[in-house]
Amino acid sequence: MKIRKNQLPGLFIFCIFLAGTGFINKLSATSINPDSITINKCKDFEVNGIGNSEFWQNTQWINLGLQGKTNSSYQTKVKVLYSETGIYFLFNCEDKKLTSTMKADYLNLWEEDVVEVFLWTDENFPVYFEYELSPSNYELPIIVPNNKGTFLGWLPWHYEGDRKTRHATSTIYENKAKAGNLSCWIAEFFIPYKLLTPLNNVPPASGTRWRANMYRIDYDNGEAQFAWRKTNGSFHEYNKFGTFIFK
Repeated sequence: MKIRKNQLPGLFIFCIFLAGTGFINKLSATSINPDSITINKCKDFEVNGIGNSEFWQNTQWINLGLQGKTNSSYQTKVKVLYSETGIYFLFNCEDKKLTSTMKADYLNLWEEDVVEVFLWTDENFPVYFEYELSPSNYELPIIVPNNKGTFLGWLPWHYEGDRKTRHATSTIYENKAKAGNLSCWIAEFFIPYKLLTPLNNVPPASGTRWRANMYRIDYDNGEAQFAWRKTNGSFHEYNKFGTFIFK
């Protein structure tokens, strides 16, 4: 889903509505990222790539910090929720130019603008789920066995029905006076627990802990990496992941 210039008046009204209801500012982004975050529970809802579900108002933004040597002034923030059937993510990625030419799922999406989530549900089992989504709404869902730094992703089998993710993206432009100038892109997606079979500790219950990390890559000026919990060289350094604590 993309929001074009001719949709700006409606979008402007919609943004005013969100600000008035507190969606944007009621719960501000955290300024210092802790090692763990509490994930609130919600009822299931549909994702639309805008993130206007009322349930998103019940959790805080999490800032992703810049890592590596590339400079970027962009802000990246994420919200996370979970339900009886799966886990939800909402990314807000400040941006001025999209690098997103790949037009199919299961490609090397990390070579262009992308957001990524890693879910390591059991620390005794070095296998985790990785999910990537591009601004063009193409996805890469894989299970990754990681043997002391040797790893390779495996695509899901029987990826259909209630095992499939739900995902949508949108591009937001600045106000009417600056029409045509990209402001940010948004990614919203749902990962069903059935897709994570047979990983341990799935589905989570209140008090369950998963190791996890959240990332973004942007290519406006070289490769800029953003992470919730910083890694040294590879996003696959799972021992550096933070912890999701399910409320």
